[in-house]
Amino acid sequence: MQYSGKVIEHFKNPRNQGVIKDADAVGQVGNPVCGDVMKIYISVNRRQTTDGRQQDYIENIKFETLGCAAAIAVSSILTDMVKGMTLDKAMKLTKDDVVKELEGLPEAKIHCSMLGVDALKQAIKNYRHENNEKIQK
Repeated sequence: MQYSGKVIEHFKNPRNQGVIKDADAVGQVGNPVCGDVMKIYISVNRRQTTDGRQQDYIENIKFETLGCAAAIAVSSILTDMVKGMTLDKAMKLTKDDVVKELEGLPEAKIHCSMLGVDALKQAIKNYRHENNEKIQK
């Protein structure tokens, strides 16, 4: 199985690995077939756009991944990609975006990119669910 230099770099030197103890939300997904588990922690902040609207964005993001080299590389590059991104834009991210950023993944490892995207989207959904409940109370 051949990995790109970028995959190897993110596997050997993962960025944003760890836990955010006071995270605003956490998303966790796993694949029972391959055994990979990804946990994404996000801290969210709000900023004003040029048209005066308020937008939530990912201020900080960390991950814990138990899995293969591809799973760790996906987690690492995904967190780099979305740090500072609005939640709306992050929700539009696809596995293809992650694979492209990694300069490709072997076909058998493409599912790893989906796990990363799914964990991120789960964290955002959890954040939005929690904050909608707080607003309604």
